[in-house]
Amino acid sequence: MLILNFKAIGIKNIEFFPRCHLQVKLQNLAPRAAQKSRRETDRRDAQKKRRMEKDEKSSDTANITIKFSGQSIPISLSLESTIRDLKSLLQPLTNVLPRGQKLIFKGRILDDHVTLRSSGVSDRAKIMLVASQGLHQGDGPISRLANANRGKKNEKSVAVGKSHFERWKSTGVFALSGCNLTAIPDELWTCGPYARVLDLSHNSLQDVPASIGLLCYLERLLLNANEILDDFISWEGLTSLKSLTVLSLSQNQLYNVPASIGECTALLEVDLMANLLVELPETFGNLQNLKALYLSNNGLKALPPTLFKMCTQLSTLDLHGTQITMDMLRQFEGWEDFDTRRRLKLKKQLDFRVGGSAKFDEGADKSF
Repeated sequence: MLILNFKAIGIKNIEFFPRCHLQVKLQNLAPRAAQKSRRETDRRDAQKKRRMEKDEKSSDTANITIKFSGQSIPISLSLESTIRDLKSLLQPLTNVLPRGQKLIFKGRILDDHVTLRSSGVSDRAKIMLVASQGLHQGDGPISRLANANRGKKNEKSVAVGKSHFERWKSTGVFALSGCNLTAIPDELWTCGPYARVLDLSHNSLQDVPASIGLLCYLERLLLNANEILDDFISWEGLTSLKSLTVLSLSQNQLYNVPASIGECTALLEVDLMANLLVELPETFGNLQNLKALYLSNNGLKALPPTLFKMCTQLSTLDLHGTQITMDMLRQFEGWEDFDTRRRLKLKKQLDFRVGGSAKFDEGADKSF
């Protein structure tokens, strides 16, 4: 007797007879087979599409290395990005303006308007960055950290004794600059009612704890030239300092300033130079007593739209080394009033000098 395996093809209703006579009921065979074939085809097509999308996605993204000043900067971006896009990414890391960057790949200078793919750049490529003279705006975070580590590696923290704090209590000025501190001394938090000026600049601080809010009468806080990070600075503590008039956070590693800075309405001067900022919160417009704002050497492309309109005391603005242009500034509401105040201030200063110009320069105000 001949035995056929009809179950494998989905036929269950089979009657077997001797001498190979078979009766097969085929009432639903054709529709079932066609449906199964379609499902199998759809499944294979879906798998093929997913593989193609995965391959396409991986082929569109390149991990490249930028060689600059003895350092290696890893960058990941789409191969369809232009060389100009790459330069914009490099500015906050190197503090070199895009127009001052020359990117060299395989012995030739890359054109701003050409894509990475068209330039022959592929995954794991190495590109050299050369900064044009006069457009390298100071040390970027990479070289700055290298220099800081080189100078502080073998140094020890300067001991701050009880006598220091007693003397500082009497003057209200706590001078802890250049002490190679890695943390703010705990003894400082007991001096809340006495501290008027706190200078913690030029140390190795990464953390600004919420305890800073205990210095309730603090007027000037200098935290420039440290290694302060976004995740380790308590803006809640800082914004509770209602008497604070001067805040310096220049030369750190800050990517963001929170909207809560608008609560520090007593601020007269804010220094955020040489960080990694790409934007500022609109609440800067709440700082209506602000007179001086230093923003040079950041990756800023725009300012808060209400800055000139709301900050009616502002007369000093340092934008050297950013991507903000004069054409952009002229579009802001309140620009004319700001420019008038700035010119009056410069005129008073120039009365004691010979020569000079009142023409607006994004970096000029700082030099007076």
